[in-house]
Amino acid sequence: MARPRGKKRTAAAADGSSDTAAAAATLRPGKRAKATPKPEAEYSPEKRNLEDLWLSAFPIGTEKALEEGGELYGKTVYLFGSTEPQLLNVAKGEQKNEKMVDCPYPPSDKVDIKSVQMENEEIVPIRAMKMDWVPYVPLEDRLSRIESLETKIFTLCCTQRRSALTHLKTERIKKSDYCMPYYMPLSPEDDHDTTVDIIYPLEHPIVRSFDWEMDDYEDFIDDLVKDEVLPEDEKEKFKKFLKEKVKERKTELRQAKEARKEAIDNMDPKLKKAFENIQFYKFYPVNALDAPDLSIQKVDCWNF
Repeated sequence: MARPRGKKRTAAAADGSSDTAAAAATLRPGKRAKATPKPEAEYSPEKRNLEDLWLSAFPIGTEKALEEGGELYGKTVYLFGSTEPQLLNVAKGEQKNEKMVDCPYPPSDKVDIKSVQMENEEIVPIRAMKMDWVPYVPLEDRLSRIESLETKIFTLCCTQRRSALTHLKTERIKKSDYCMPYYMPLSPEDDHDTTVDIIYPLEHPIVRSFDWEMDDYEDFIDDLVKDEVLPEDEKEKFKKFLKEKVKERKTELRQAKEARKEAIDNMDPKLKKAFENIQFYKFYPVNALDAPDLSIQKVDCWNF
């Protein structure tokens, strides 16, 4: 049978027309592919060598002391931040400051948990609070070993896993808020403490400090009654309570002194020599232009 003419040609023509149309569309004048815009180059400012040290212990001006040419360059130092209560003309608040200890060994392996709301202070191993002296390595030396650095910097840090921090109980969080490194001076004779902090349980608790060498029991209690802080019928009960707290405090101080003397007698000679030459530094922030003048609020003593 003769093959029908035209059908194959028609199919071929159809195929060819589609190719031609595609080619025409590709080559049609005035239609150009849009060029993809090149992303603008991003520039980040050059980082200073110790610029992220504040993340470890919010230092205030300490970088200059630690950099080459600074007073503490080439030494082993331990940093931690703290606050001091301030009563200003404009408000009552806290003054942040940075404390630095120049010593080849950690200044303490214990922390002191103490606040005005707590009747007794608590001294516990530093690791029991999930804290430790963690080495800080400047940006330029991140690929170096800490032992090879000229200046060795350690900051007091929390070592607890982040996932566990969200499950801490309120009591545990408060303890962390009041943690400070506990330093044991080598000379017990220089530590003359005659003060006891008390919290007397009433509807409005009485929170006071009593110095058994400077304060008189009767005068102290009479002043509380006069100020309407202590009810008249509570005088004898309060006096007994106060004397008991003074007795407990004296016992604590005597035991602490004996324990300290024993620890010093058994101390490694190298560690003892390092503690004899230990140096303490405190850094305050520079006053901002719109902030109260804090220069007269600086104090030499350490809450350490």
